[in-house]
Amino acid sequence: MRFFYADTLDLVDPGFDFLADRSSPGRIPQRDDVYAHELMAPVRPYDGLLVSRFSVECMGSQGRYTRAQSQRFLRGGAQRFLRFPADGRFDPDHHPILCDCGAFNYRRDPEPPYTVEDTVEFYTLCGFTHGVSVDHMIGQFDAMLDEPNLVPVPTDWQRRYQITLDNADRFLRLSHAESTRYKPIGVAQGWSPRSYREAVRALVKMGYDYVALGGLVPLKTPEILQILESVKEETGGRLALHLFGITRLENFQAFRDAGVISFDSTSPLRQAFKDARDNYYSNGGHYSAIRIPQVDLYPKLLRRIRAHEVDRAEAAAAERSCLERLRALDRDEAGVDEVMEALHTYEALFKGNSKWRYVRRTLEDRPWKSCPCPICRAVGIEVVVFRGANRNRRRGFHNLWFTQQMLQRYRGEGRGESGHAPA
Repeated sequence: MRFFYADTLDLVDPGFDFLADRSSPGRIPQRDDVYAHELMAPVRPYDGLLVSRFSVECMGSQGRYTRAQSQRFLRGGAQRFLRFPADGRFDPDHHPILCDCGAFNYRRDPEPPYTVEDTVEFYTLCGFTHGVSVDHMIGQFDAMLDEPNLVPVPTDWQRRYQITLDNADRFLRLSHAESTRYKPIGVAQGWSPRSYREAVRALVKMGYDYVALGGLVPLKTPEILQILESVKEETGGRLALHLFGITRLENFQAFRDAGVISFDSTSPLRQAFKDARDNYYSNGGHYSAIRIPQVDLYPKLLRRIRAHEVDRAEAAAAERSCLERLRALDRDEAGVDEVMEALHTYEALFKGNSKWRYVRRTLEDRPWKSCPCPICRAVGIEVVVFRGANRNRRRGFHNLWFTQQMLQRYRGEGRGESGHAPA
């Protein structure tokens, strides 16, 4: 089973100065910033990458790529743009780069914005190892619709379901006709266990031997397991499956029994700075990051300074005290209570809402001290400080690495600290 990280252009400055909170001298982000697989090389924090066509091509607020980045991607191809693997020795069997159309982004549109023909052309031009058929999300789930004599399935759900299957049929035919190098993957969308099973049956009949299940992200784990069990009734667990947007490795055995050989997610990285509490993954459980916002960049504190409710010099001194005491703790030169006192003093200035018992647990357990990942070894306590992209993304990179380590243990590869991909 392989873990694909869904690329969101999260890069960091490899020479960032944490003590001065300053970028490396002469830094040009487009040239100098690095991906997780570059920063952590030769360790691999994931088996492969997933790219969304929508992200690459869509300009404006919805797209992640600038026009210049999009043009560089199209001109140089996926492997060159993503610099995957870090050593440049690209092997499509061991460095898979998968692309889908990004159906979540156009879920509110009546039709997908892409045709099968231009999608085949895009995948071929960019040199992906795996290409996903053009699907259309249904975005609803109700297992009760499998029961007879209930309300009919909404017409729009059925229409999206059929669009997805029709596109998959044309996509496979055209991919074969043009002898494309990528591996075609058909998408199954559905609204119930039976509808997913029937979609998979149709895809297998078309000739697919690798199928991705879409629309799973909002579902609860029991609902996903229901779908997989239903699909397994059709395939006997012998069809290769990909799960879009799903990690949930505690269900590894059920996933594998159903035929799952790959999944993708951004959750480990996003949780580093989106979650209110669980920001740092560890064998001892998830830990809360320690919030020390920058005086000159934190809106809530800036408003109080401008309103003359807080003295800027006092705030800067309190901020500096937090960072100094944290680093002293990392050197075993300060105690937890000293750090907590500094954090309380600083947070009172902007009326924050840290969950102090979780902060204390992080400081007492010091999970970064025992972590063998390249990030924790390189930056120490900075990895658990919630402050700016260069710290927060590094914590996300650590979480990706930890997810990959968990998967490797489930795969029976031991600790897997070298991060090698499976054969």
